[in-house]
Formats: sequence, C-alpha cells, structure tokens
Amino acid sequence: MTQVFNAFQHQNILIVGDVMIDRYLTGKVSRISPEAPVPVVHLQNRDNRLGGAGNVALNLKALGATPYLCSVAGRDEDSRQLFDILPELQLSDKGIIQSDERRTTVKTRIIAASQHLLRVDNE
Repeated sequence: MTQVFNAFQHQNILIVGDVMIDRYLTGKVSRISPEAPVPVVHLQNRDNRLGGAGNVALNLKALGATPYLCSVAGRDEDSRQLFDILPELQLSDKGIIQSDERRTTVKTRIIAASQHLLRVDNE
C-alpha cells in the first residue's frame, strides 16, 4: 500500500471536472415552524469547502501530487468565494474559467444536532 501512495509523490496531475463549493450550515433546532411541520434552525456556523473536482485535487495534493484543475465556474458571488478558497489551500485557479452562461455549483447542507436535515443544490 505504501508503494501506491508513494507513486503520487511529485506527480503532476490534471483534473478535469466540476469544481464546486460544498457549503455547510450548522445550527441548533429549538422549535418547529408554525408555517409547516419543519424544524427551525438557528444558524451558528457557515463553512465553505472545496467540493467536486476540487475535493479530488485536495486528496491528490495530500498524497504528494501537484494537482492542476480544469473547470468552468460562473461569474457570480459564489465564484468569488471559490476563487478565495483556492489560494488558501495552495491550489492554482489558472485552469478555471468563468462564464456568464452558468452558475457556480454550490451544494448546501443544513445540519443540526449532527443530523443532515436538508441539501439544496444550486447548479
């Protein structure tokens, strides 16, 4: 197994695919909504993480490879957040182009009491 992991050291790897934001909204439920039988989550934390092909790049980087992303993002607020995340993780954004014809993919998960309550996809 060590040989497999060591094979990634110093490799340049191109990842082609959807780079997205995995957004986690976590909070506490203290009541049920009077409008519908759903929990009301009092938001306590918001965390944006690199998802999709970006997560693959992070995994390859952790194995010692140098990942290069090739993807398309929207030209929107979410893409600005995406482009802020990449340098924090020491990943290049040079292979990611922006388009007015699409949204940046965001998958938002709402979590309370360690339970995944809802996922909202913005694609």
